[in-house]
Amino acid sequence: MELSKYRNIGIFAHVDAGKTTTTERILKLTGKIHKTGEVHDGAATTDFMDQEQERGITIQSAATTCFWDGHRFNIIDTPGHVDFTIEVYRSLKVLDGGVGVFCGSGGVEPQSETNWRYANEAKVARIIYVNKLDRTGADFYKVVGQVENVLAAKALVMVLPIGIEDDLTGVVDLLTRKAWVWDDSGLPENYEIQDVPEDMKEKVEEYRTALIETAVEQDDEAMEMYLDGKEPDIDTIKKCIRKGTIELAFFPTYCGSSFKNKGVQPMLNAVVDYLPSPTEVKPQPEVDLEGNETGEFAVVTDDAPLRSLAFKIMDDKYGALTFTRIYSGKLKKGDTVLNTFTGKTERVGRIVEMHADDRIELDSAAAGDIVALVGLKNVQTGHTLCDPKNPATLEPMVFPDPVISIAIKAKDNTASEKLGVAIGKMVKEDPSFQVETDQDSGETIIKGMGELHLDIKVDILKRTHGVEVIVGAPQVAYRETVTATTEDTYTHKKQSGGSGQFAKINYIVEPTEPGTGFEFESKVVGGNVPKEFWPAVEKGFRTSTVKGVLAGYPCLDMKVTLVDGAFHAVDSSAVAFETAARAAYRQTIPKASPQILEPIMKLDVFTPEDHVGDVIGDLNRRRGMIEAQDPGATGIRVKAKAPLSEMFGYIGDLRTMTSGRGQFSMEFDHYAATPRNISETVIKEAAEREEEKRKK
Repeated sequence: MELSKYRNIGIFAHVDAGKTTTTERILKLTGKIHKTGEVHDGAATTDFMDQEQERGITIQSAATTCFWDGHRFNIIDTPGHVDFTIEVYRSLKVLDGGVGVFCGSGGVEPQSETNWRYANEAKVARIIYVNKLDRTGADFYKVVGQVENVLAAKALVMVLPIGIEDDLTGVVDLLTRKAWVWDDSGLPENYEIQDVPEDMKEKVEEYRTALIETAVEQDDEAMEMYLDGKEPDIDTIKKCIRKGTIELAFFPTYCGSSFKNKGVQPMLNAVVDYLPSPTEVKPQPEVDLEGNETGEFAVVTDDAPLRSLAFKIMDDKYGALTFTRIYSGKLKKGDTVLNTFTGKTERVGRIVEMHADDRIELDSAAAGDIVALVGLKNVQTGHTLCDPKNPATLEPMVFPDPVISIAIKAKDNTASEKLGVAIGKMVKEDPSFQVETDQDSGETIIKGMGELHLDIKVDILKRTHGVEVIVGAPQVAYRETVTATTEDTYTHKKQSGGSGQFAKINYIVEPTEPGTGFEFESKVVGGNVPKEFWPAVEKGFRTSTVKGVLAGYPCLDMKVTLVDGAFHAVDSSAVAFETAARAAYRQTIPKASPQILEPIMKLDVFTPEDHVGDVIGDLNRRRGMIEAQDPGATGIRVKAKAPLSEMFGYIGDLRTMTSGRGQFSMEFDHYAATPRNISETVIKEAAEREEEKRKK
């Protein structure tokens, strides 16, 4: 199938807007047409429950393929939760267009604001579908007003609802001036095309005029024709709407009730008519292995070298599925591909395409396709798979280090066996989520990008994997460093029958620039410390930096210079010099004015204008530094930096201050020295934890 017939789309929605039901209806309508060549589907369609409370899409796959009107749709599950991590961005990265679903009674909710903002940043063209118009309190015109006011988006109204709440019977298509009216059977195919109801004619003409006036602005010729009093033909108007949609000038807006199967077909027609194909979207920039842009682009064509992005890893009964968007080139079963992140090649065992609930085995896939690969071992979300002879990365991998950790332990023995397996799968799916085991206490420590991130992980453990865990208090990842240059010497002697151990080192410990980590240099001349022992001295110091002397946090940004020393022809060995360096670290770091560092977070807080004073006052109390306030159409974005330790529980406080409309995202920025009173608390808490462990 040619690429102009492809639509790679995602469905964005607030958790309660009916995303699942809408997707399910799309699959029902398209899947059945694809399989049996007829629309008629008996009563089965109404057997679905309305999964309003569902967390997201309940279909078994992250990308599912279906067909409508001779076009191929790849529908991608975008997370319902904006868990401020890689997932949403990654999904947006592989989409060409989207459908924003809003609830007819709930309207534009905070979650949809955040999704919408992300989609704007990723420049993804969208159409809007106002769902649940059969609900009590539903109001299509109110939601359109909210899209304009709250999201500052131009909603281009394409259909008007006929009736509302229990009386919703269908929609009027403004372009054709025809009414689509469904009967009470609840079957999506039982509709008739009728004339516009008498009592709606005036409103239809008013909205139709506004629609055409907005559309013709996209084309000078159509505009002139319209100003001369001639209305362009429908194909020309559709071309104008398509152009404006792809350029994000406006968003064609549809409505209906997915649950009652009313209004879904016109929305599907709009995906075909107005959302871009893979070739109409800006191509992805390529970067070299160091992460610098090369100026080349992964142009969507079969003839170019292979460039593809793994955007989601899922486990099912057949093993790990790697969902992959192919940007350029071709991929065949049995091909060897290079993963630019690991530098290793992998063989593609099988290529499958997801159809609603089936999977179809493919021999090959090409540019524009979204497929699942089976049999890849070390691929994670965000890795680029490319032609080994012609490597390039699609986007530099930015996986920030986790800044917050919590200890979890399974409630009982059966759960603890399941816990390890479940966590292994979760780490594969999300590169910003990390896990380690505390050697002393045997607890599992999970680390992530923030409180919400870890909350959701614990929730996934419980709901998806059925593992109940006990969760400890959140811990901040503090660090330590030295602030003074100190010269020192240490001699290690051990004599206990047989050959002894001897090593003497003279060295300087000094602070370095933030972010440099640990450096080592030897300036020994004349062989007082033979060259073969230098690596042992470096190893002794480097392995010691894992534990700082103040509170046991890793020690960063320091340099050790070996300046002199002494050795014994018989008793000196690499082990003796390593031991000397470890003891030297414990002796000298306390003299080098050690200091505790805390993670400082970059905050982006979104607040309605009338609450901005409260939000800034609260950030100041949390030791925050306000850097900018950007007024937007829907409120103010406050950019600030604040220590992570002050930000626990922030989402709840922010919602209280802003009547539920505030949103924030937070990412790690840098480490900075902690004020003295905080350092004292951190050291005291560390000592108490050590004491606890000793008692155990």
